[in-house]
Amino acid sequence: MRTMLYVTTFLGLIGLAFWAYRENYDTQAALDDVEELQYRIGDARARLSILRAEWAYLNRPDRLRELALLNFPKLELLPMRAEQFGRVDQVSYPVTNPLVVSDPVDVTSAGAGQ
Repeated sequence: MRTMLYVTTFLGLIGLAFWAYRENYDTQAALDDVEELQYRIGDARARLSILRAEWAYLNRPDRLRELALLNFPKLELLPMRAEQFGRVDQVSYPVTNPLVVSDPVDVTSAGAGQ
């Protein structure tokens, strides 16, 4: 009986050691994946900051003014003025027609008993 207990304990110990071995390698693989993702996130943030800087550089008002003047014959772009905007009371809203009920049905409890 004692031998069976020793064999069972030994097999359990081998099983736990194998489980711990596999968990260690799974954890290392997960840590490697996280490190790769963090590197890619950092790279994407660096590219995003470069794109934002390029966007700010390309949208400088003096550059856009020069482009508008250069392409005026083709695009006919003019500077915006306050007179170009309308007022709220000038907005025409669509007229909604109310629904016409042609054959009404009584759904109250007073009409149910008759």
